[in-house]
Amino acid sequence: MSNSEILAKFRNLLKEIIADGSFVKLSLGNYQGNDKELKNLYVKKVKIKRHDMLSFNYRYKTRDIFKNHAIEDGLNLIYNLLSNDFKICTLFSVNKEIIIEHDKKGIIKIRQRDLNTNLQPNLNHNKEKKRIIKSQGNAYLHSLKITDEEGNVFKNAQDKYKQINQYIEILSSLIKELPAGTIKNVVDMGSGKGYLTFALYDYLHQQLNLKANVTGVEFRDDLVKLCNDIAQESKFDQLNFVEGTIEDYQVKDINLLIALHACDTATDDAIYKGINAGAELIVVAPCCHKQIRREIEKNKVKNDVSFLTKYGIFLERQAEMITDGIRALILEYYGYKTKVFEFISDAHTPKNVLVVGVKHKEKVAKNKEEILQKIKETKAYFGIDYHHLERLLNLKS
Repeated sequence: MSNSEILAKFRNLLKEIIADGSFVKLSLGNYQGNDKELKNLYVKKVKIKRHDMLSFNYRYKTRDIFKNHAIEDGLNLIYNLLSNDFKICTLFSVNKEIIIEHDKKGIIKIRQRDLNTNLQPNLNHNKEKKRIIKSQGNAYLHSLKITDEEGNVFKNAQDKYKQINQYIEILSSLIKELPAGTIKNVVDMGSGKGYLTFALYDYLHQQLNLKANVTGVEFRDDLVKLCNDIAQESKFDQLNFVEGTIEDYQVKDINLLIALHACDTATDDAIYKGINAGAELIVVAPCCHKQIRREIEKNKVKNDVSFLTKYGIFLERQAEMITDGIRALILEYYGYKTKVFEFISDAHTPKNVLVVGVKHKEKVAKNKEEILQKIKETKAYFGIDYHHLERLLNLKS
């Protein structure tokens, strides 16, 4: 039997295995083609928009490339790749392993053996990621139009669902840094439609078994009413939403303060409230850094980066870094261990910077004068008369 006849026989065998549902996976190795970076190729069956397809994973030295093909096109591609570039192929069905290989003389041989492991095919297109907040069994997600009644995430809500889980994942790691039982009172300032507020309440109560009081602060009364209705329907007895601004909200005792996308100085208002309330954990995702940008534009101080900041986009980025950098310094001044990091969020806000302050009772800033001097020097260098958070706290730098 010639090589082409053996390959044709293998192609038909593979087609039958795919058709009867017993195909698990296929791997191609010993690559001898022209692409020096390509190492292996892995193939599995997937279902995309209700159609069976073959997913090809091209494994390179430093990256993976995925391409999906209709079944017939995929079979033809495997036939061609085995004819020319790859010298060995291993096919797994639910109960068989079939190997096709070029020997040293270039003759193709095929062999197979029975398996006792009873492998099962996986038709998931994407590898399922474990989510902290499950889509199933959470009625509030349906009320917020994230899922249908069965707990399936709507297509247009996939990004929001991922964003919720990413925030909770970040918060969970931060909460674990605190002594057990610390989180008793939580305030989400600028809670909006309450996506994160509900998810955080769910996480604290259902997964950590912390009976914390959670409050969402939102100035739009229609959203406050909507969220309170959903909280009541969900029997979240220690979750409530109040109407008001961050600036006007009166707070006494907070362990965790969150403010996501509070515009411009509203982020400073939130940090100020958290510091005054002695919050053990402050988490803000700032946006619209207008106050410091106006200060820089007004004074137009010449410095080593003036050649960059004459461009609007660079000035905007510079204002963001200065604003959040001073915020981090001020948090350190008040005894917080600070973190500033960027993460990818959803399609509407693709990049976010989180400024995090974690306070421990025994931690007191020992270099307060150095911090104040650093703030003073930074303001002078960029021509900044004041930073809003500094003014709120009546810091003299």
